[in-house]
Amino acid sequence: MIAPDEATNDLDQSLTEAELAHYSRHLLLPEIGVIGQKKLKSSSVLMIGAGGLGAPLAQYLTAAGVGTLGIVEYDVVEKSNLHRQILYSSDQVGRTKLECAEERLKALNPHIKINPHPVKLCAENALDIIRDYDLVVDGTDNFPTRYLINDACVLLGKPNVYASIYRFEGQLSIFSSEFGPCYRCLYPEPPPQGMVPSCSEAGVLGVLPGIMGTLQANEVVKLILGIGVPAIGRLITFDALALKFNEFELRKNPSCVICSESATQKELVDYASFCGIEPPEPDNVVLDPVEEITVNELHLAMTSEAGATLIDVRSKHDYENHHIDGAVHISLDDLSRQAATIDPMSMVICQCQMGKRSLTAARELKKLGFERVFSLQGGILAWDNAISEVVS
Repeated sequence: MIAPDEATNDLDQSLTEAELAHYSRHLLLPEIGVIGQKKLKSSSVLMIGAGGLGAPLAQYLTAAGVGTLGIVEYDVVEKSNLHRQILYSSDQVGRTKLECAEERLKALNPHIKINPHPVKLCAENALDIIRDYDLVVDGTDNFPTRYLINDACVLLGKPNVYASIYRFEGQLSIFSSEFGPCYRCLYPEPPPQGMVPSCSEAGVLGVLPGIMGTLQANEVVKLILGIGVPAIGRLITFDALALKFNEFELRKNPSCVICSESATQKELVDYASFCGIEPPEPDNVVLDPVEEITVNELHLAMTSEAGATLIDVRSKHDYENHHIDGAVHISLDDLSRQAATIDPMSMVICQCQMGKRSLTAARELKKLGFERVFSLQGGILAWDNAISEVVS
């Protein structure tokens, strides 16, 4: 069980009449009561990310009376956020999430302190930001930051309440170097770059981050109060379509590079490089030029007498789930190995979900000697939008 060190917290501080009214239903629970509510008031929690997972998480931790809530967030509210990030509203599009979150949370519970951190978490600032909090909640959506959070928490001895979402599925666990495995024990190596699409590419059920973020809040409250059975050494998975939870036992990896007794990593590293993400090219470096074509130009090319070869470079699952008629599937990872199957004399058009991976694929084909190579601007999403506009 993990709870903030009571010796370092002022549990003698009293609850005001307004707080007693606000938390009255908590106070009725023998497992919480006045002492438990004081523990919550004395605690400090750092949320990293205020998006899909962070939206319900922030509201429940605020309502529960976590005394100090730190929020690391640097993004702005976008229209595409609103179907799942319930902390924001349509009139806030374009404003910073942090500013909007502060307004909502202070209105929800004026008795707690909000610490805004309007920065992108990185190896240079992670230890300084995390050090002053009792525990950390990972609400991020990318692998470099997950590994960064894990390593920083291990080095500082802070519990890390983790969750992730993908399409209709979610995962939850608590990583702690002292009481159980860390994130690297579960995933020693990140998946190949581009293997796991982001929510903006793969989509996500709107209520899913609400479910997983609420479960994270539940684990945070349990850790602070020292009650129940926390998800340490356990991986909880959730399938929203089947409405099914599964649980898997996790154990510390005796050869883990960061949390084992024989750990070789003693500091934070370059996590973008670790995850295989190439750094942006310097301004004086010219990439192989790739011409993009619109959905209208793609339609003309595909229906012309000469024809064209349309290559879908997404995963096999994405291709089988939905693809453009006439598209041939060759994933980005297999492109160089299967390039010989492509007619070098034909017009070749690469396509992915949004037009980013297809640019990479087209550049790779140009390096292999293909001359008439193009990338579909906006990907299959642009194609689908064009069709929906025609239908409507």
